[in-house]
This record gives sequence, C-alpha cells and structure tokens, in this order.
Amino acid sequence: MKASRRRGSSARPKVLVIEDDPVARADLEARLAANGYIVARAADAASALTVVNRERPDLILLDLGLPAGDGFLVLERLRKIEAFAAIPVLVITSRSDAETRKRVEAMGVAPLLSKPVDTEVLLGAIRAGLETKPD
Repeated sequence: MKASRRRGSSARPKVLVIEDDPVARADLEARLAANGYIVARAADAASALTVVNRERPDLILLDLGLPAGDGFLVLERLRKIEAFAAIPVLVITSRSDAETRKRVEAMGVAPLLSKPVDTEVLLGAIRAGLETKPD
C-alpha cells in the first residue's frame, strides 16, 4: 500500500467516501477501515468539496447518484480546482450503461465500479488509484 503524502500524518492512506445511502456508505467505510484505510465521508454533492478541502484525501470513492447535484457535478468541480485535480477518483454506481461509462471515462476516471462491488475488486482499484497519484 502506497504511503500517504501528507506531512505529519500516518502512513495509512485516507479515502473519502461520497455516498448518500447510509447503509452503502457504512458498508464501504467498514470494509476500508478493516483494510487499514483512514475513512472520511460526505453524503451529498453540496458538502463534498467542503469535505475534500478539510480532509485532503488520497483517493475519493464517488457515487454518481447524489442529492444536491450528482456525482458528475462533483467530479467536474474537483477537476477545475488545481489543489484537488490530481486526487484519484473511483466511481461506484448502480448505473453501468454504456453512456454512463463513456461519460465517466471522458472525465478521466477508470474503472467504473458497479454496485455492489466485491471487496477484492474495490481494494485492487483503490491500490491502483493510489499508485497513480503524483507526489
């Protein structure tokens, strides 16, 4: 597991889970924590950027179906802010149609993870995402 790059922090990477469904969010948080990740959370698009700014995650897990704006809006905003543009984002969604996949890929996010996501697939995608994060 690649170490976090934040000075003065532990070597455990921080993952921000942006998911509106409390059951799905709790499930993701539990699986991540059990595998050594520090977990932060946001429940909607409106609070997502505030939480990103406060928590400075190493990677973001983003649901597309969010209240107060969708995941695409969050991703667009992240990519426009220089301090956040390089944070790896993994999209987790129940929408796996071709159009959604194309749109996600066009925004520089791959792979799209379909709900429910297998723990090993999730952890592998997170490890790969963390490896792409620049120093």
